Amino acid sequence: MMAEDPALAADVRHRIEDGATAEYAIHAAMTTFREMLASMGGYLGERAGDLDDVALRAIAHLQGLPNPGVPESVTPFVLVARDLAPADTATLDLDLVLALVTTGGGPTSHTAILARERGITAVVGATGAASLVDGDVVLVDAENGTVERNPAQERVDLALQRTATLEAIRAQSAGPGRLASGQAVPLLANIGSIDSAREAVARGAEGVGLFRTEVLFLGAEKAPSVHDQAAAYREVFAQFPGQKVVVRVLDAGADKPLAFLTDSSEENPALGRRGLRALAAHEHVLRDQLTALAIAAANSDALVQVMAPMVSIPSEARYFRDLAHEHGIAVAGVMVEVPSCAILADHVAPQVDFMSIGTNDLTQYTLAADRLLGTVASFQNPWHPAVLRLIEAVGRAGAEHDVPVGICGEAAADPLLAVVLVGLGATSLSMSPSAIADVRAELAQHTLDDARRLAALAVSAESAEAAHEAVLDASRNTPR
Repeated sequence: MMAEDPALAADVRHRIEDGATAEYAIHAAMTTFREMLASMGGYLGERAGDLDDVALRAIAHLQGLPNPGVPESVTPFVLVARDLAPADTATLDLDLVLALVTTGGGPTSHTAILARERGITAVVGATGAASLVDGDVVLVDAENGTVERNPAQERVDLALQRTATLEAIRAQSAGPGRLASGQAVPLLANIGSIDSAREAVARGAEGVGLFRTEVLFLGAEKAPSVHDQAAAYREVFAQFPGQKVVVRVLDAGADKPLAFLTDSSEENPALGRRGLRALAAHEHVLRDQLTALAIAAANSDALVQVMAPMVSIPSEARYFRDLAHEHGIAVAGVMVEVPSCAILADHVAPQVDFMSIGTNDLTQYTLAADRLLGTVASFQNPWHPAVLRLIEAVGRAGAEHDVPVGICGEAAADPLLAVVLVGLGATSLSMSPSAIADVRAELAQHTLDDARRLAALAVSAESAEAAHEAVLDASRNTPR
């Protein structure tokens, strides 16, 4: 889409007409656009590096050279890089790339999310990996987030045994998510397009716990019409007859600015008018989206629910629920991403039909660590007891008021952490479709009492690392 941008093409054409070579015209035009994006910061600023990748690929094509990026090899290997462009991650040959290790990025970077979506064993933000050289033998342990150089043979044997055990359990695991003690834990998918919806169906998702609708709005000068929105929603809903589809209404602001909705002059947009705050300030946009969703739902067999992003106080929850009900959508909930919403969950729960915890932003706000900033990536860890205690408070409030509590952040894709989340009161888990099989297999090995015991260990720890280690040790010692 970047390469096809009309303004970019016009810039390149103009430079060529002024005497520049095609290669230089692309380089110069891309540099101009790159600087413009970088100055915007946030989501668009993060895309500036992608322009470099597009420019290099276009220039290589003009020169008849191979695309830059991932080296070619006939031997399977572990790929180590500072970071990867989205195109590189999306096109990795998984028959050759056994694992991915990056020195940059964090657990919610585009590289990490794409790696999870494709089922790639990956460790991101491994700063010590910069010293690795071609030919080193490494053991990449995504479960523990470690990269071990020249491991002893017994370590390799243990890893191979663990992998074989997991594959055997995964092969035997099918159907709905369920604990060993019989309690159902619906495993839902996070999607953002019709393609990801089809993948979710293929991977056995029991529905959708997070349908991101931003793709319909990003880059637009004005909001799409009710008709256009309804057509797009209807196509997605058709993939899930008789199943729950939870739609997050437009989550604009911070890293997803929109010209017609958000304030470009905010110095710190992550703490500004974003999510429901932006929609409430432009209520016609929210009303149009709810109207479109209600139309699409009426023409679908899917069980459509809606939820509002970035809710911080109970009155916002009540406002959104009433508006959704007014538009004919019977089930309306909120995302718990702001610590104040979690702390006041006992007041929020009575106002809504369900709560869904977005662990990416909840972690960001709890630890005051920008999820897009690599220098603080080590703080972006949902295993942190401060985050888990907030989740525990939401789970407790949900149980007290008989309100379902889902998890729709990246934390649900971590199989062992998924068990902890159930122990903290989560009643459903939503994740990248590629993670469903692993999470299903892990849940099937634990009873509800196990999950609660592991959760108690995690919340009583003093750090994310200590919480993970305590749960991992206890899990390994649990009779299977």
